[in-house]
Amino acid sequence: MNTRKLLIVLMAFAAVSCGGGGGATFTPPGGNTPPPDGGIDRGGVAQGVITGFGSIFVNGVRFDTSAATFTIDDSPGTESDLDVGKVVTVIGTIDDDGENGTADDVIFDDEVEGPIDSIDTAAGTLVVMGQTVIVDSGTRFDDSFVPNSIEGLSEGQVVEVSGFVGADSSITATHIELTNDTEFEVTGIVVALDTGVMTFQINAQVIDYSGATLEDFPAGQIEEGMRVEAEGSTFGATGELIATEVEFEDDDLPGDDGDDVEIEGLITRFVSATDFDVTGHPVTTTGSTEYENGTAADLAEGVKVEVEGNLDSSGVLVAEEVSLRQNADIELEATVDAVDTAAGTITVLGLVIGTNEVTQFEDDSDLEDPSFGLEDIATGDWIEIKAFMDGSGNLIAAQVERDDAEDEVEIKAPVESVTRPNLQVLGLTIQTDGNTDFEDINETPITADDFFAQVGVATPVQIRGTVLSGNVILASEIELEEQDD
Repeated sequence: MNTRKLLIVLMAFAAVSCGGGGGATFTPPGGNTPPPDGGIDRGGVAQGVITGFGSIFVNGVRFDTSAATFTIDDSPGTESDLDVGKVVTVIGTIDDDGENGTADDVIFDDEVEGPIDSIDTAAGTLVVMGQTVIVDSGTRFDDSFVPNSIEGLSEGQVVEVSGFVGADSSITATHIELTNDTEFEVTGIVVALDTGVMTFQINAQVIDYSGATLEDFPAGQIEEGMRVEAEGSTFGATGELIATEVEFEDDDLPGDDGDDVEIEGLITRFVSATDFDVTGHPVTTTGSTEYENGTAADLAEGVKVEVEGNLDSSGVLVAEEVSLRQNADIELEATVDAVDTAAGTITVLGLVIGTNEVTQFEDDSDLEDPSFGLEDIATGDWIEIKAFMDGSGNLIAAQVERDDAEDEVEIKAPVESVTRPNLQVLGLTIQTDGNTDFEDINETPITADDFFAQVGVATPVQIRGTVLSGNVILASEIELEEQDD
């Protein structure tokens, strides 16, 4: 089979990314036109996250890693050091079918690793070594956190955060992991450089580099505005990181004039639809640029996109296609009713949910299947799904996790109608009674009267309960959720 050489630089994408081990095309119920696969034709340079294993899935391509060299935080590692949601760099080849490839090198490096300074669960943010970390529906937490969410974090815990940086230098986390490492590190732009006392800052974190080894700096010295990675294992009296090493980070896109390029991430600078940056890389569009899941009018700073095109002689990515990404604001936890691998669908609570190339798969059950995918899901499995509603009203899974069974099902979605004492959510009838507990957006108990006074059409709620029959669920608890901006 013919192959073409591929250099793939993979940056995290928050909400959705490509499927691992499964992800057949989804044909919606009723024979409607299937939604787009979500992937973009592969080229010379691409950006994305790990979405599955067996060997490793990135951007819908399964890379054979049997002969690959793994580098984890600048040290030799193995594939077992990686997880779904972590940012990696893969260097290798991809076959002409666009679905299979061979990895020569797989490289992982985090954005920050260190103690948590503070946590704001209501805002969905935390600060790690002076860096603001945003937690959203695409963030994955390792199993060390109980619960497996931002509520499971504690100040002082040492965590490793993988993700991508926005225009305001915040990190949108794709994976957060508890670690025992005593070597801390932070990556970002040098500001407040003081060559006299030999300090600088990366956002709010002060770095003392007076005793540090400097690596790969073009002129041998640190300069204001450079992107660097600082490492150290101790903090000074005022909280400054005592750096043992500071390394220059070259963020230029690899590739030459005419090379195919794919970038996933946030729009970090926006002037117009023909002049913007994605993860710091300049992009332009033309009259022939195609759009998925939106139009040019939807582009703006902070919007999640995937862009595919070619580099011009100035290093600007000329986009052939721009795909806008949707946040997965619907969550389901329940037993699988049915699986159709040919159609690429999973039925849960009677709801048919599609999968595609942007679906992530992970096995958190006792089986811990590292190559878990759609074909490994069976009727009766307990599944946790994060999904979104596409423009045709179809549920599409962004993340699928198999887990150990729980006593109650869970649903997080907007309310469709209210007829006290019942709600309609995703076509399901949610019954409440005298035993149902109600909570406000701060998880404070409230009365049924207060709840029904606040809830209405489009109000997001989180429901726990038991299935009575068909599409009827008796709620043991209903919690009001924050409206998305």
